[in-house]
Amino acid sequence: MSTANTPSATAAQRQPVYYLSHGGGPWPFMNGPFRDIFAVMEKSLQDLPYQLPEAPRAILIISSHWEADVFSVSASPQPPMIYDYFGFPDALYRIQYPAPGHPELAHQVASLLQDAGWDVDIDPHRGYDHATYSLLKPIYPEANIPVVQLSMRVGFDPAEHIAVGRALSPLRDQGILILGSGQSFHNLRERGKQSLPASEMFDLWLRQSLLNRSAEERSAALVNWEKAPYARLAHPQEDHLIPLMVAAGAAGDDHAVCVFGDYVANFATSAYRFGGDTATSPYDVLQLHTRQGSA
Repeated sequence: MSTANTPSATAAQRQPVYYLSHGGGPWPFMNGPFRDIFAVMEKSLQDLPYQLPEAPRAILIISSHWEADVFSVSASPQPPMIYDYFGFPDALYRIQYPAPGHPELAHQVASLLQDAGWDVDIDPHRGYDHATYSLLKPIYPEANIPVVQLSMRVGFDPAEHIAVGRALSPLRDQGILILGSGQSFHNLRERGKQSLPASEMFDLWLRQSLLNRSAEERSAALVNWEKAPYARLAHPQEDHLIPLMVAAGAAGDDHAVCVFGDYVANFATSAYRFGGDTATSPYDVLQLHTRQGSA
């Protein structure tokens, strides 16, 4: 466990921002070999509450499984479940993550974006997709923190999503934890193939673009992410990368630190925190690879 503050800390401090992997399907609701694939990731997610200055008042998740014509915000007080995966046992289509919604926060998110010039849809029926509940189950298994989801907008414009993050940044000072939920390498067609070296190259580029960089340098790199090594192999469609853009925008000038790095299903993948403790994470098992690649 990290040495950062515990969730019971009382000092009112700005919440950090995260870009995290939610893993495959309903993995944290399972037992056995499939869940074991995500063992290091699960430990890193379980550590997250101990990295915060205080327990969040609510969580805003930018979901890689929700794309809409305009930015959309979930506003149900008791969101249902969306089982957006296939090929799993029947019982996994009955799982629940009963965290309450937060309509007040949903309207505040919408207001911030509207004030910044975007059209916004407030969706009173949207349920939790697995980018939300598979991410949150290891972090807050009691499901006792209210959650609001924010969609991506069609077109996946990186600069636009970075700007959205900037508009949402004030929420951090109100006890809201902003999480971008995706995956730094996401190419399901490459499972079982020899894509590991390509994933290492993309992961190295991502680290070099985020770590020890100014907000301006980070944004410039992310806007031009398609120029990264093996960019379109890593993300044939960038839906799982775009939540990073929102997180980076919400980060402002805060530094980035890698909080997780491992080979998941033979692919190098990593996750990041903006703001907070700068200590090296014990869950970044790719540190040596990064140092060698940077030499």
